[in-house]
Amino acid sequence: MRGWRKRLSAAALGVAALVLGSCGKGGAETLHLYNWSDYIDPAILTDFTKETGIKVVYDTFDSNEVLETKVLQGNTGYDLVVPSNHNVPRYISAGAVQPLDKAQLNGLANLWPEIMEYMEPFDPGAKYAVPYMWGTIGIGYNKDAIAKRLPGVAIDSWDVVFKPENLAKLKDCGVYWLDASEDMYAVALNYLGRNPNSTDLADYKAATEMFLKARPYVRKFHSSQSIEALANGDICIAIGYSGDMLQAKSRAAEAGDKVHLDYVVPKEGSQVWFDVFTIPKDAPNPAAAYKFLNYMLRPEVIARASTFTEYANANKAATALVDPAVRDNPNVYPTPDQLHTLFVTATKDQTLLRDVNRQWTRVQTGQ
Repeated sequence: MRGWRKRLSAAALGVAALVLGSCGKGGAETLHLYNWSDYIDPAILTDFTKETGIKVVYDTFDSNEVLETKVLQGNTGYDLVVPSNHNVPRYISAGAVQPLDKAQLNGLANLWPEIMEYMEPFDPGAKYAVPYMWGTIGIGYNKDAIAKRLPGVAIDSWDVVFKPENLAKLKDCGVYWLDASEDMYAVALNYLGRNPNSTDLADYKAATEMFLKARPYVRKFHSSQSIEALANGDICIAIGYSGDMLQAKSRAAEAGDKVHLDYVVPKEGSQVWFDVFTIPKDAPNPAAAYKFLNYMLRPEVIARASTFTEYANANKAATALVDPAVRDNPNVYPTPDQLHTLFVTATKDQTLLRDVNRQWTRVQTGQ
């Protein structure tokens, strides 16, 4: 749940990490950070190193499944990892992350109480996680291409990306869905009028049947490639994370404004998600982790991160410092009315998760 407006490639960010890793004198302290690709302004890392002398080694992953496997196995070698909310309870129950020593954290009072309430289902009392970014799941689309194929249809509902009769008209211009089973099932269940956190396999089977009817018209399942595909005009619609879709829009504008994109949170409601900082139980340098967390809790620093990523942060004191183009966009910072239509996903037990993943494999293979 990630994305960038100024868009540094993964390769370029890797170079940045190597440069940061070589800063300072021999024997300098090091912070090992494991985060989503392209999910931090490299200048923030550089400034942190300049201020503290702590070198930052920034490694990346591209799915929660990859991160979770590493964290639950232990011996990650990382001081901070950045999971999404529905994974956090499994980390906690497995003892894979440390409870926070809040006496070492400054700036917690700056956090936004109304937004922090959404964290309660997966981290009661915010005992294990410090929020980084949050956002929604919705629809990114090429306005001209969609208007041509679905004239007069309001792009404000999940109908556009779930009903076969709509998708059949969009197949030629390209449809992407997220490759994220828990996220896709959550929004689908909500759309079907069922509990997005259902523990009843029958609900997931109903969503699977809906997916399978639409499957012939979906070109690809991917959780980040839709950014480039939308911006380049290679596809016309995608289910995606808010920041990714908005960065695609910005990138298209920067490329000459030949492709006109927009993003919408469907009227039926959607998932609000969080990516959070957690400290693995065997972090080699937890002291450095706390220094970095304190740095990111500064309103002026996290505001820079939001401006760069076009994602909202949970630091209320930072809101006024975020670029107005980001802060005043209701697709980034939802209005109070929109917030009431959003939900947070809860963790699933391993048996249900295995069943859901099997259902998702059926969807991806079309069988």
